[in-house]
Amino acid sequence: MRRLTRLAAALGVAGLLSLPVAAHAQDDAAITHVQTTETGVQVLVTVPPGAEVDLAGVQLSVDGTATTATAEPAGGTSVERTTVLVIDTSKSMDGERFVAAKAAADAYLTSVPADVKVGLVTFDREVVTAVEPTTDRESARAALESLTLARQTRLYEGVMGAAELAGTSGQRSLLVLSDGADTSKTPLSDAIGAISTSGVLVDVVALEQDGDLGPLTQLSTAGNGEVISAEIDALTAAFSEEAEILARQVLISADLPDEVGAEGTVAVTLPTDAGSLSAEVFAPVRKAGMQAAEVTLPSADRGLLLPSWGKWAAVALIGVGLLVFLGALLTGMAKRELTAEERVAMYAGLATGPAPQQAKGARGSDETFAQFRGAADSVLKRNKSLEERIAGKLEAADSGFRSSEWLLLHVGIIVGAGLVGALLSGGNLVVGLLFIALGTVVPWLYLGRARKKRVKKFNAALPDTLQLMSGSLSAGLSLAQSVDTIVREGTEPIASEFKRVLVETRLGVSLEDAMQGIADRFDSKDFDWVVMAIKIQRQVGGNLAELLDTVAGTIREREYMRRQVQALAAEGKISAYVLGGLPPVFLLYLVLTSYDYVSVLFAEPLGWLMLGGAAVMLGVGAFWMSRLVKVEV
Repeated sequence: MRRLTRLAAALGVAGLLSLPVAAHAQDDAAITHVQTTETGVQVLVTVPPGAEVDLAGVQLSVDGTATTATAEPAGGTSVERTTVLVIDTSKSMDGERFVAAKAAADAYLTSVPADVKVGLVTFDREVVTAVEPTTDRESARAALESLTLARQTRLYEGVMGAAELAGTSGQRSLLVLSDGADTSKTPLSDAIGAISTSGVLVDVVALEQDGDLGPLTQLSTAGNGEVISAEIDALTAAFSEEAEILARQVLISADLPDEVGAEGTVAVTLPTDAGSLSAEVFAPVRKAGMQAAEVTLPSADRGLLLPSWGKWAAVALIGVGLLVFLGALLTGMAKRELTAEERVAMYAGLATGPAPQQAKGARGSDETFAQFRGAADSVLKRNKSLEERIAGKLEAADSGFRSSEWLLLHVGIIVGAGLVGALLSGGNLVVGLLFIALGTVVPWLYLGRARKKRVKKFNAALPDTLQLMSGSLSAGLSLAQSVDTIVREGTEPIASEFKRVLVETRLGVSLEDAMQGIADRFDSKDFDWVVMAIKIQRQVGGNLAELLDTVAGTIREREYMRRQVQALAAEGKISAYVLGGLPPVFLLYLVLTSYDYVSVLFAEPLGWLMLGGAAVMLGVGAFWMSRLVKVEV
């Protein structure tokens, strides 16, 4: 007897789900099909020949949880069963082979259970659907008797057509009879892909073939079946045995336990006189839309979660506090009195804003903001380096924020990011910390990008600015007058920065020191050279216009070289950005769309270790790529 090792597969539609199963020994049972019902599952189990199953003692469990089950011989309309016979009608089948093939197919029709729908597909130079799947055995026999032979063997196309003919619901199988290799140009991979996509079970009968059975084996493997080698006199027995396998199936129906999810391990035990038979398989067990009852899992399985009441209380408190904080921040920024530095900046035209007068009704909001700002100022006073670093970045980025205001806004962004992470993850602390980290880093990245963009515009416009200054000096204007010309005719950010130079000189700062302030704020080596040239000319004399022309030419050549290097390194940079950003972005996408899939990374110590290792490796890779694509000019 052929071994009872098979896997059944069928992609479920309309609520029917099939599955692949593990191989079983010859003397054991095998689950060949699982489909869902409105309240539970139905399982088809094939038992060994001669086994008398005590149907009243059948047991079924899902994920180790036993459930009430009933068993009966398979048949009827509860589970649809379909088989398509795929018969080779090429010229190589002429004579005794063709007679034996029709006799074997007729024996199959006689032995197969009455509820099984049987279809018939033939292949030679073309693929023909002789009979649609039906329980009418006489129409199938009539089509069988009318078969004729033709040249060529389109085996793979025949299998593909039969897989489509088998449908998409219930237990579906193909029984293929072939005496030779495929002679068409259709690749074997197409047939294997069609079998895998449709989920049908495929058994292949190799008739009197002593050659390479590799393609037939690949077809049967893709369909979780087997290849049966048969001679002419054994062909009828092979087909009859295939039909008897369907006659030995047992249908088990069971309700699902509430705690079972969408998928689970289905295990069955069938008592017999000779002992118990068992089989199990992992498969979908709920229809789309069916919901399992809410189950309280142990904290070890759910990760570091806040209690339900604590989670929502924390969300409410954080939300209210964040709204109050942001409202006070925005209102206070709009209504607060200007500092002396800001008044100088307004005089220079570098900052715009409302007049310092305050409306009486806004005084309460201003006082609230003043308290927040005072707390931030006290923090910055105790950490001068932090204040200087923030002030330098804000000034270089041409931001209207003060250091204390930026610190308050940054804290608000961090709190808001943590709140969003907690809401999206259902209170998971690890995900919340991840969002807090993003809220900490992203504002600084934004500020650094704004500063870098402004510095880049400054350096790009510097050669033309020096040319304009040189022309003004050659026309007889003084250095201060040439600076005023740049203020009136220059582009941003050059014009605003040189306007600040004029204001500072009117307040008593020397012209060289005021211009050195520009070089310090933009960290510009090119403008450092300009300031140095002006200082040397002031000390030793000479033609400043000609000197500025030389410096402008040098800077222009450096800018040309810098852009050329950037163009050559652009491909490497975009590759580094993609490779470095894809893992964290994709992880964030999975957290937002399929959190259950990645939750184990945040709930288990092994997951934390994997995340840490991934972060370290990604950081090392990103650092190494940044060194490779960064070229100093």
